[in-house]
Amino acid sequence: MPKLDLTAPSIDLTRTICDIPSVSDDETALADLIHEAVLALPHLEVYRDGDTIVARTNLGRSQRVAIAGHIDTVPINDNVPTRDVAIDGEPFIWGRGTVDMKAGVAVQLKLAHDLADPRVDLTWMWYDHEEVDADLNGLTRLARTRPDLFEADFAILGEPSNGTVEGGCNGNLRAIVRTHGVRAHSARAWIGENAIHKAAPVLARLADYRPRAILVDGLEYREGLNAVRIDGGIAGNVIPDLCEIEVNYRFAPSRSADEAVAHVKSVFDGFEVDVVDIAPGARPGLDAPLAQEFLAAVGGEPRPKYGWTDVARFSAMGVPAVNYGPGDPHLAHHDEERVPLAQIVDVERGLRAWLT
Repeated sequence: MPKLDLTAPSIDLTRTICDIPSVSDDETALADLIHEAVLALPHLEVYRDGDTIVARTNLGRSQRVAIAGHIDTVPINDNVPTRDVAIDGEPFIWGRGTVDMKAGVAVQLKLAHDLADPRVDLTWMWYDHEEVDADLNGLTRLARTRPDLFEADFAILGEPSNGTVEGGCNGNLRAIVRTHGVRAHSARAWIGENAIHKAAPVLARLADYRPRAILVDGLEYREGLNAVRIDGGIAGNVIPDLCEIEVNYRFAPSRSADEAVAHVKSVFDGFEVDVVDIAPGARPGLDAPLAQEFLAAVGGEPRPKYGWTDVARFSAMGVPAVNYGPGDPHLAHHDEERVPLAQIVDVERGLRAWLT
């Protein structure tokens, strides 16, 4: 496998790292290349934990900024290797990971190479397992073993944001709502109780649910509560005794994790509810002095981040954080995932100008 050439333009680096498959739980090949590349940079102190790599300057600056990006992707679906495409005359790189979020990672690698003398100390983080359960996330692991590496005055996640600043993020909760019945032969259905039929009120509550739009520190976050999976049934001639509806709740950062759990349980009052995964959101963090300087440097109007990102992790550790990266978030995980070349260049230019 070729080495990563960090002297190459960030556009070329995007193509290179997107063509190295790194679906969640299979990030080691890419992590090895990143580790090898940054170890060769004398201005960086490098630490590795599994497939998470941290590289830091230690220049004695009065402020430190953490800049992070995940190296894993959702599964590939005939969209690797990448290819160059043009849409209405605009050039794009098409392929898995171009948006979420290897274009952002490429920009970070390029700047980690180039910025040996930034105006603030920098902590670069490239981490694994972001696209799966929060307890597998490389930053979750790192926060337990080396919380000191998160110390910073401000943090930036290179998540796709169309090259604009997106503050904070919604929280994310997954729960299983269960209904129970009694098994019986379907020819004598009156002897049993159909658990799938009992799920009808659960689906009705979801269909009638009206999500909120909530203003938090000047940004409006849209919530959502949706069924994402339903499972039930034993055989074609058996009345089922169990039905499970998995629901996903995206909640505004004004709610705590406990408040989100309480809300979901109130919506499904009378049913068995088992919360299986929860990640709190993060308030925008735009009132921090460094955030204001950053906004002034890169321009544009800040927006809310509707999806969950690891800004929440930094926020929980007292570090204000924003999302800023190339790519349209609507194309994240899409089979037609593609990133405009101009956004890669613009994000690199914005970060470089602010950091120097």
